[in-house]
Amino acid sequence: MSEQERDRELAAIHQRYARREDSAALDRYSLLRPEVWQMLQERQRAMLRLLARRPGRLADWRLTEVGCGAGGNLLEMLRLGFTPEHLSGIELLPQRFEEARSRLPASCVLHLGDASQAPIPAASQDLVLQFTVFSSILSDTVQQSVADAMWRWLKPGGAVLWYDFTVNNPRNADVRGVTMARVRSLFPQSRINHQRLTLAPPLARLVCRLHPAAYPLFNSLPVLRTHVLACIEKPL
Repeated sequence: MSEQERDRELAAIHQRYARREDSAALDRYSLLRPEVWQMLQERQRAMLRLLARRPGRLADWRLTEVGCGAGGNLLEMLRLGFTPEHLSGIELLPQRFEEARSRLPASCVLHLGDASQAPIPAASQDLVLQFTVFSSILSDTVQQSVADAMWRWLKPGGAVLWYDFTVNNPRNADVRGVTMARVRSLFPQSRINHQRLTLAPPLARLVCRLHPAAYPLFNSLPVLRTHVLACIEKPL
């Protein structure tokens, strides 16, 4: 991949996120909305089940998040029992990076810029986290360069924890669903366990306007779930 291609895609990602930063769009992700907290709690339960099956202690594991945003997922990892100095995050957007820096302990290491160029030592991480980052990278080659970096950082026996949507949004050309076939091509040497989660957000907003209890009812139908939580393991 040429530097020009990478720079074009990174600039385009900046523009895509800037278009999402209006107040109406941000309100869609408020934790006070019933569909949002139900999506979050569903994902938390599934992730905890994954983590509980892994050997070792949370306090000993090292974790890097790609696209850490304002630091919400890293804060969640701290609440689970991770050690602050064992956590690191990478964020492309300066405003979100500054928000994360203000919220997280100083011993959490944060990097601003392109994840594929982040100075994370090879084979140093027990877990690498990415939540809805790859669906915002529309260049296949940039996706692959970030995936290669994530794979390089993992220790043998480590894993990528992946949460992203698998279908295109016809109303939003700024994102692209990442199918499981694509995930396997990004990490060809991995072992992958995955499950479908998350009622399609437009439908979730609609049914929760009727009643919050409608979310689990509709979400019980796997065909209406649009996201995948995957554990992408690096062989020993």
